[in-house]
Amino acid sequence: MSEFKEVKDDGGPAFPRADVRDTAMGFQVITGWCPGMSLRDYFAAKSMQGDWAAQNEEGSYYTNSIDMEFLVKRAKLYYRMADVMLEARKK
Repeated sequence: MSEFKEVKDDGGPAFPRADVRDTAMGFQVITGWCPGMSLRDYFAAKSMQGDWAAQNEEGSYYTNSIDMEFLVKRAKLYYRMADVMLEARKK
């Protein structure tokens, strides 16, 4: 068994932006890049957002009394959905 975990395709940066600095001469230079969150994280967050919004419309299914095991299972579901969305983009 390998000591390294398999690296998942995270879709790359969802909202990359240049790190720009003003110079003394009055123009801007790019000094680096800020990748932001991955597209996989963004898709997972959108899946969670939709699920939670739908549950709230049906009577606040998610409450503070939900056990951790349930929440972990839901988080894994959102990332599975994100992985499927990334695969669908390739086709």
